[in-house]
Amino acid sequence: MGTTTAERPSGFDAFSALCPSRRLLDTIGDKWVSLAIVALGLYGPLRYSELASQIEGVSQKMLTQSLRRMERDGLLTRTVTPSVPVRTDYELTPLGQTLLPVIGHLKAWAEEHMAEVDAARTAYDSRD
Repeated sequence: MGTTTAERPSGFDAFSALCPSRRLLDTIGDKWVSLAIVALGLYGPLRYSELASQIEGVSQKMLTQSLRRMERDGLLTRTVTPSVPVRTDYELTPLGQTLLPVIGHLKAWAEEHMAEVDAARTAYDSRD
C-alpha cells in the first residue's frame, strides 16, 4: 500500500494535484533546465554566452526563462559584474548541486539507450 502525505517526512506528495512539488518537477524535468544543470556541474560557473554555446539549439528566450526559473527555485545564483559589457555569471547553488547525480545519470542513460529507443520508435511507427 502507498504512503500517505501525512506519513511522508516532507509532508509533500507529488501525486497530489495540489502539491507544490509538481511545479518543481516541471522545472527540473524541463530539458533546457536539465542540460543547464549538467553543463554548470561539468564546467563550473559560466557566462550566459558560454552556457548558451554548451547547450546547442536552445533559443535565447528559452535559456533566459530556464535560468530565471532555476534562480527562483534556488538552484543557481546569478552574479552580475558591472563592466563593459556587463558580465553575468551563473553557478549552481549547493541545492542545485544535489541534482547533479540524478540528472547526470538521466542524461547518461538517454545517451546510452538512444539506439534502443530509436529502434522501438521505428517499430512502433511501422505498425499498421
